[in-house]
Amino acid sequence: MTDTLPDACEVLVVGAGPAGSACAHWLARQGRSVVLVDQHPFPRDKVCGDGLIPDALHALQRLGLFDAVMARAQPAQHVACIGPRGGRVDVPGRLAVLPRRELDDLLKCGAERAGARFFAPWRFESPLEEDGRVVGALLRGPDVTRPLRARWTVLATGAVPRAMLAAGLCQRHTPSGVALRGYVRHPGLVGRVRALEVLWHKRLRKGYGWIFPAPGGVFNIGVGLAHSHARAGADGRRTMADVNLREMFATFGDLHAPARELLAHGEWVGELKGAPLRCSLEGARSSRPGMLATGEAVGSTYAFTGEGIGKALETGLLAAEALLAGGSDAEVAARYHAALQVLKPRFDLYERANQINDHPWLADLVIWRARRDPRILRRMAGVLEETNNPGHLVSLRGLTKLLLPVR
Repeated sequence: MTDTLPDACEVLVVGAGPAGSACAHWLARQGRSVVLVDQHPFPRDKVCGDGLIPDALHALQRLGLFDAVMARAQPAQHVACIGPRGGRVDVPGRLAVLPRRELDDLLKCGAERAGARFFAPWRFESPLEEDGRVVGALLRGPDVTRPLRARWTVLATGAVPRAMLAAGLCQRHTPSGVALRGYVRHPGLVGRVRALEVLWHKRLRKGYGWIFPAPGGVFNIGVGLAHSHARAGADGRRTMADVNLREMFATFGDLHAPARELLAHGEWVGELKGAPLRCSLEGARSSRPGMLATGEAVGSTYAFTGEGIGKALETGLLAAEALLAGGSDAEVAARYHAALQVLKPRFDLYERANQINDHPWLADLVIWRARRDPRILRRMAGVLEETNNPGHLVSLRGLTKLLLPVR
């Protein structure tokens, strides 16, 4: 939808990815006047691993979109964790893979069916302000710039910080991590690669590689690097680690036999693309008077795994719930901030689990014990279901337990 952008609405949601569409959907379902805009016409591509783990599936059920998504997705029953020495353990879980081009379009259409009005391509330029309060946004279309007034504006603009900078909410310009992924079709691997496979190895430069089976004999293959911009220069600014992601991608193909076969004999579908990640609910403020920010704009992606769809959906729903509860600007902001803080300890524990990326031999240790002790495997499955904390596996106490003999 490209024309008839209204002059005003109750809530303007900028960004129609998982966080923005979930927020718009939930608000519209409760009868709010919602305008949802995005800088790209839909359907559109989005760089992602495309994995749907239990938190995402639960959010999709809340939105009433679970069946529609699973009708198109490739289901999976395991995440395969593969260590530097080749050890492997298959961690059971409720999982699926669906390219973001399809998933995000389903989410956007769900918001429209709930009553939200969608317009694209419209890009957020700056907030409209009166007496220090945000009262809407200046939006740029293909050949015109338009103001749209709103009682509340929600930014769900993802990891690229441009909109958050313009809104005065960005506290860290650099990302938490980076990823590179592509799609390769290889019917011969269908049935042979059934799990979401993740490999750790010291040659991957404190990162990881993955192959996720998508529908139609296509595989999502990529590499991710956590803490990519942790290095501070002489001027105090953070710069990217000295890592070439394309070389890292090629190394993954050398290290992992299915990746090697996929790249040697598969058919590329589209281009190899990279994207930043913003993790651990850090690097941005979540609100200012008249405005909330949600999803990866506020760092809703988990460190260590790079999984972000589920928590983007969840934070979008939390933003909607804070707005629906009403009250003053300060009350809405405080309610939303408190809800995010409830999630924060989980993100902190995923940061602790990043030690496996920094020290891949830890993956060997965890895998070795999980293959011998079903209790460890259950704990790993609990990490997927968010009933167990990933950081406990690599804490001092957790490592001590891993080194003790199996009883």
